[in-house]
Amino acid sequence: MTLLEDLWYGNIDPHEAILQNDKQFKNLLSLMGKTQDKLSDTLTERQKETLEKYDAAVNEMHSLAELSAFRYGFSLGVRLIAESISIQLTNEN
Repeated sequence: MTLLEDLWYGNIDPHEAILQNDKQFKNLLSLMGKTQDKLSDTLTERQKETLEKYDAAVNEMHSLAELSAFRYGFSLGVRLIAESISIQLTNEN
């Protein structure tokens, strides 16, 4: 299977590869979970529903921002490769 096929079929997850061993990320994730549990214990059911809707909106916003950054990064990488090849071809002639 090629790298592009692995990416297409979801066999490559850049988030997991980057954040899997990141201690700061793990600490923040743990802090968020503990803080959310404490907050949830103090809220009414209606407030919990409102918080869940807020969390869902924030998660969707982050997903859109990450997708945009991924697209830009991928496009930038391709342009850098194309420019490098063009320079190399120009220097050979």
